[in-house]
Amino acid sequence: MKAFDIAVKDVLHGLRSSIFLVFTFAIPLLITGLFYFMFGRISQESDFSLPTTKIIIANLDKGGPRFQVSTNSIPGGKRAHTMGELIVNILSDEEMADLIEVTLAPNAAAAKAAVDNQQAQVAIIIPEDFSQQYADTYGEAQIEFYQDPTLTIGPMVVRSIMDQFMDGMSGVKIAITVALDQEEVVTSTLIGNMIQQYITSSLAQSKDVEEELLTIIPPKSGVTDTVQEEKNMLLSIVTPIMGGFMTFFAFYTGTASSENILQEEEKHTLQRLFTTPTRQSEILSGKFLAVFLTVFLQIVLLIISSHFIFGIRWGAFPNIALIALGIIFAASSCGIFINSFLRDTKQGAVIFGGILTLSGTLGMIRTYGFISTTETLGNTVSLLVPQGWAMRGLLQVMDGAAFPNILITFGVLLAWSIVFFIVGVRRFNHRYA
Repeated sequence: MKAFDIAVKDVLHGLRSSIFLVFTFAIPLLITGLFYFMFGRISQESDFSLPTTKIIIANLDKGGPRFQVSTNSIPGGKRAHTMGELIVNILSDEEMADLIEVTLAPNAAAAKAAVDNQQAQVAIIIPEDFSQQYADTYGEAQIEFYQDPTLTIGPMVVRSIMDQFMDGMSGVKIAITVALDQEEVVTSTLIGNMIQQYITSSLAQSKDVEEELLTIIPPKSGVTDTVQEEKNMLLSIVTPIMGGFMTFFAFYTGTASSENILQEEEKHTLQRLFTTPTRQSEILSGKFLAVFLTVFLQIVLLIISSHFIFGIRWGAFPNIALIALGIIFAASSCGIFINSFLRDTKQGAVIFGGILTLSGTLGMIRTYGFISTTETLGNTVSLLVPQGWAMRGLLQVMDGAAFPNILITFGVLLAWSIVFFIVGVRRFNHRYA
């Protein structure tokens, strides 16, 4: 009972220190908050909408071998008597209206002038013999592409669509070449029929696969799903960061709380306690219990506050409770262990600035995006220190790992704790014997 009274007294004394409260609670939340708002702002600024590209088409195609593509195969149910009309109909399809705005020009000069005057971003000029050259086995059908040189994305999208269209239509020439090799007499009517059949089947096939030229996938349920997706992505970044810094500062808290024993020794208040009727074992037990209670308060408050402040979901309660308990044991006993080797508080600066910082950084390796993909560093080096096992447990809980795997991690943390505690307690008992 006396040990518990001593522990409560030490905990309350620590909570009255503003510096202690800042390092124990404020800094982990502030650092996480910095990342939260930084990544949240990047997510909002990265929302990207492709502007509508204004296209002006000068369709000068006068046709070639007669063909009539089925209206069921052309978007919008339109008819096309020439290859030029087919291109205009496809680019004018309403499914592309959000990306492409099409107008027609009477001639090439007018189309280019519209681009030069910034009335359009791209001019497509279809030559007079476009259909005829397509029908000619040895002909070369070319489309002139004229764009505003100051733009990149819009013209690039239009060029990509036209490239896919031209690549698909190039199969017509292959079909005509095969027919010429197999048929003794090939008339212009036959060639026209071949072009018509090929284009009809090609467009029908691309329609069945949701338009090969361009696939537009709308949001499932509007802005709400987009916002939720961004929030989930933000939490997937912030949650490991919060877990990492919570672990990092828990070991600092465990060491700083254990250092109170050395501080009281230097002030001779500990020696005076030993002269009271209270047994030495009870006094030291109370001091050790105060370390555990302090770290316990820190971990519990950080888990709860981060949930309400940032919306972090730590996972199933039994799993996070088990790992949190493992972190509390490991951080507290590690603090007792470290301080048992110190002669005085002056050596504490070396411990805080050296050993704890190095071990804490190693333990947080898996939270760094540029290193987490490295198997050796992420999964091996970090497990050389107890902080690494603490982070392993938190990540397992966040990822919904099976309970037996989480139990193994807790067992390793408990093993670290037992070793630290036994060594630390023995050294302190021997020190004050």
